[in-house]
Amino acid sequence: MLSTLIASAAIWTASWYGPGYHGKITANGEVFNQWGSTAAHKTLPFGTRVKVCNRDLCETVRINDRGPFIYGRDIDLSQGTAERIGIINQGVAPVTYTIIN
Repeated sequence: MLSTLIASAAIWTASWYGPGYHGKITANGEVFNQWGSTAAHKTLPFGTRVKVCNRDLCETVRINDRGPFIYGRDIDLSQGTAERIGIINQGVAPVTYTIIN
């Protein structure tokens, strides 16, 4: 089944999390895998898929947790996703995103 575009690309401030949360229960009841392709967002429904890009490195993540709870941050990516899109050393970085269904 093809994904349906429901928002055009825009910019968010992304951070990442992993150590200390790996193996713990996320807000939707799943066990968090810091190497998975998941993310936390304050309001998007659980299961929403979001294509997140840092320059030409992109990954589609699934929302399965709530956060980030630090002012000015829009999405918390899993550590694995942050590594794969090249923001792991920055910690916090602007990313483009597209919400897909």
